[in-house]
Amino acid sequence: MTAVSAPTSASDFLTLEHVSKTYGTVRALEDLSVAIDRGELVSFVGPSGCGKTTLLRCIGGFVQQTSGIIALDGHVLDGLPPDERPTGMVFQAYALFPHMTVRQNVAYGLRIQKVARHEREQRIDDALETVQLTAFGDRRPRELSGGQQQRVALARCLVLRPKVLLLDEPLSNLDANLRVTMRDEIKRLKDELDLTIVFVTHDQDEALSISDRLLVLREGRLQQVGPPEQVYRRPANAFVARFVGDANLLRGVVRDDGRKRLVAAGLEVPLDHEHLADGEDVTVMWRPEGIEVTDEGPLRGEIISDTYHGRFVRYVVRLNEELDLVVDDDVSDARRRHTTGEHVGLRLLPRPHVLPPDDEIAQGAAKRLAAA
Repeated sequence: MTAVSAPTSASDFLTLEHVSKTYGTVRALEDLSVAIDRGELVSFVGPSGCGKTTLLRCIGGFVQQTSGIIALDGHVLDGLPPDERPTGMVFQAYALFPHMTVRQNVAYGLRIQKVARHEREQRIDDALETVQLTAFGDRRPRELSGGQQQRVALARCLVLRPKVLLLDEPLSNLDANLRVTMRDEIKRLKDELDLTIVFVTHDQDEALSISDRLLVLREGRLQQVGPPEQVYRRPANAFVARFVGDANLLRGVVRDDGRKRLVAAGLEVPLDHEHLADGEDVTVMWRPEGIEVTDEGPLRGEIISDTYHGRFVRYVVRLNEELDLVVDDDVSDARRRHTTGEHVGLRLLPRPHVLPPDDEIAQGAAKRLAAA
């Protein structure tokens, strides 16, 4: 497995250094180091059980790490309970008090902190204005939509003026259209308030659209850190390639007799990589949009499924018994639409991304679709 960690420095705002967490014999987090800048929105992504929520809870103080250091703005947080940390957390279940009004829910933390009434009321007004719920202060949670409840949960955190906002899959209970709207709201709040946000999600599209950087986790280990485009286009290993978006993986041998190509699964695919040598064993990746459907092409196959997605049609094209490829084809011109059972040509981009040679996931995924 090829995994990476991000170095930390004294200038970083939120730092986690060699953080591990065990539950008995289970290692939920293993030697994880990362640095997050002030005002940055970073998303932790990975499959269920990878440790992303545990990591978020360690930052918030709801779980104490087994080893390692967590520091915020130069101050070590280890050992501090949640209410003594300058962080605010919005859980997947918003946990609003059903018998309280919106204002009372937002005021709860301020009352615990014994903030003076005049200041408390002003901060509540400011928080409700920030999340655009000024007119809803006297309503109870049952009288609100899912999106409005989510905003109340945000306001309840923002009123405490946290240095870091921790969001644990806060959009998972919303419908698709509202999720998109709330993504924009979170980005707006980040920019307006200069918030540092740590966002946990299992939705790759959500993470790609909202984040300044992604942190990809697998089985408690950090696999890759980087801007969304970098992680998508140049994944560190096959696990990242398969998890962040869809990917076609092909493992084979480089042949170069003046015409460089990858020989794999009974096929020969042109390559344009100067650093690849004749005889080298490699695994390469094409995203579905990196393969073009043509009337004629160097490769030919049969469409075994076609699914309309509005902006594109996703085809699964069978080249032979060993290999199916996923292809996303722009169908702005309706005459280009193909159907199941049709034989088509394929043209693959000549510079696919080359994965690390020691990646055992890529080795196990050889000659088959990476993300069916």
